[in-house]
Amino acid sequence: MYHDWPGGATFWPFLFQVDQDLAQSARDKACRCGGRLHCADYPRKPRGSAERLPEDYGYRFSFCCDRDGCRKRVTPPSVRFLDRKVYLFAVVVLASAMRQGPSPRRVHELSQLFGADRRTIARWQVFWREHVPQTPFWKIARGRLSATDVIVLLPQSLLGVFLRGDHPCEEWGRLLRFLSPITTATACRASSPDGS
Repeated sequence: MYHDWPGGATFWPFLFQVDQDLAQSARDKACRCGGRLHCADYPRKPRGSAERLPEDYGYRFSFCCDRDGCRKRVTPPSVRFLDRKVYLFAVVVLASAMRQGPSPRRVHELSQLFGADRRTIARWQVFWREHVPQTPFWKIARGRLSATDVIVLLPQSLLGVFLRGDHPCEEWGRLLRFLSPITTATACRASSPDGS
């Protein structure tokens, strides 16, 4: 799994471009009230990459309606950031998947590689194991997968589904785009047992 990690000079700018496309799509839709959306990006200090990130990685794309009385914020899905978490989305996915193995040594390696404490990685595992399967996003998204794709553990099983070829950068891009709806606060809320 780790050997397919495409981090580097082309990966982070590639994800930035995907985020720009997602942001433009959200901006083109305008606000529900019909108002225009203006740039209102969030400053971020992303963690988890040993490589120097592009300067643009210091912001999460977001917009604000220009109409007085509305001023609603629209934050599009992202392939770089997972909601308000400070670690990069790809790092959260990879570290959580790698930690699903039995080796305690692996936890130490992940901590060294991404600068994430073992307790942080444990919280990520809880997020994937208990929270994501309860979200409306996952209840719909799992139906988009092939009948032959067996999803036993999240996110490890998804890496097996999406990372199959010789183009890890593009494959990671597809995986993160598939998961991007969970990067917004509204899509990431778990549904209640009664379906609401």
